[in-house]
Amino acid sequence: LAARGVRPESRVGLCVERSPEMVVGILGILKAGGAYVPLDPRFPAERLAFMLRDSGARLLLTQERLRGRLPEFAGEVVALDGTDDAGAPSHSRTFALSHSPSPDHLACVIYTSGSTGLPKGVGVPHRAVPGFFRGAGYARFDAAQTLLQHSAFSWDVLMLELWPALLAGGRVVLHAGDSADPEALERSVRTHGVTTLWMTAALFNLAVDTRPGLLRQVSQLIVGGEALSLPHVRRALEEAPGLRLVNGYGPTECTVFTTGQVLTPAVAGRGSIPIGAPVGDRRVHVLDAGMGLVPVGVPGELCVGGPAVPRGYLGRPELTAEKLVPDPFSAGGGERLYRTGDRVRWRADGVLEFLGRMDRQVKVRGFRIEPEEIEAVLLEHPAVERAVVTVHADPAAGARLAAHVVARCGARPDPAALRRHLRERLPEHMVPSAVALLEALPLTPNGKVDRRALPAPDFGAASGDGAPHVEPRTPTERALAAVWAEVLGVERVGAGDDFLALGGHSLLAIRALARIRREVGRDPGLAALLEGCPLADVAAAMDAERAAGPVPAEPGIARRPRTPAAPF
Repeated sequence: LAARGVRPESRVGLCVERSPEMVVGILGILKAGGAYVPLDPRFPAERLAFMLRDSGARLLLTQERLRGRLPEFAGEVVALDGTDDAGAPSHSRTFALSHSPSPDHLACVIYTSGSTGLPKGVGVPHRAVPGFFRGAGYARFDAAQTLLQHSAFSWDVLMLELWPALLAGGRVVLHAGDSADPEALERSVRTHGVTTLWMTAALFNLAVDTRPGLLRQVSQLIVGGEALSLPHVRRALEEAPGLRLVNGYGPTECTVFTTGQVLTPAVAGRGSIPIGAPVGDRRVHVLDAGMGLVPVGVPGELCVGGPAVPRGYLGRPELTAEKLVPDPFSAGGGERLYRTGDRVRWRADGVLEFLGRMDRQVKVRGFRIEPEEIEAVLLEHPAVERAVVTVHADPAAGARLAAHVVARCGARPDPAALRRHLRERLPEHMVPSAVALLEALPLTPNGKVDRRALPAPDFGAASGDGAPHVEPRTPTERALAAVWAEVLGVERVGAGDDFLALGGHSLLAIRALARIRREVGRDPGLAALLEGCPLADVAAAMDAERAAGPVPAEPGIARRPRTPAAPF
């Protein structure tokens, strides 16, 4: 990398699957002085291409098997597990490093949903990373810990699953299964002796409902990404009384966690789940509209100071100036506060309580989403005149997105076609589960969209790709149709319907798989539900597998003995 010109402030794209090459790529880029730009290979090519252009990356590291999925790229592509563009082994050169990054240099650029219709890149400096685990009392991070890396590669939580172990001589296990499947997570935890695990709130709820034994296998479970369910927290503490359960809060801009709260039966018995107190080197203030401190119990905006404050948004000076403001509380002056846009208040016991957002930003399965970005992509469709995206709570599925669309004059777009249009451009978690066509959007007296007057989305009205309904014909088809209908809340499911088109997503698919395993006795696999396969094809594959005989046990990952390293 250094021989190819990587220096401090150089941005290097990294498009890899969860693998040793992922860790090698991150460490290599940082050691050479550069900043890595994580690119999830599951994202649509159009989104990956934008992130490469916007980040200014001139070099892209990937794996040989992913080359065919990459978008057009004007820079150099190097396969971590193969050869470079010139045919030379990508590991064949050595180079004496004559420089190293400073704490203020970029470590990575993390892209989040943007209200302008395009994702925005957050510049994370080196100084922002260690503070969420060094000197933080909410969890133990030392050489005795084994962490499971299973979260999305492009998410800042990856840092939680890597750095606390790598910087303390601990151990990281790369999860070989699906990160949304509690059963697969439990296998990894049992096989490799994982002690510390992270989960989104939605995945935590699913684990409590379907795999409570997982909670008893770890000593520390950190949950966050969105507001926690009080009943699920109470059940988890009852199921695993020895578990250290932590509610972790923090915006991507401030690197993983800003505050943390250890959850105990006493805390859970108070009627709400607090987000806790600042961790590590994070500083927080609750401010009013005039940037003045508010008293205990009074709502205000949570603002974050200290080393966790990001460099800003790449190529977005106006947004950087809006969200990063001078810190009136810094001792030396010249520091900045990050305005989170979250409404909170101090409780009398010295911890923070989350009250909601000050804008339209929402959380879905732990991912931060700006509805305006989804609306902008809908408006790119030639048949769409206006669009509004809303989020709705679902006790079983977690938060679900819905789109309300007004068609252009004379057009009648198919909701399933609009969802396909979105899937081609957005990650799976940003595609609404329901699309409703309206004659007009309801308006307030001052002409703004009245979101409270929008009709409630009918998540059970999804109709696949608009093809005629075909009744399930075989016993397996009928069993699958019954499970899909109940999990998705759909009145009927036909042989030609596919799980995604009916409003499904990864967590709903996991719920469906658990039911299918129990009631049908076979496992069609997560991909069958999330890759658009018609129900009839899924059933036929299951019947063929049954006829072929028993399924061999899943091979485990070889565990290499290790000698614990001394703390960093």
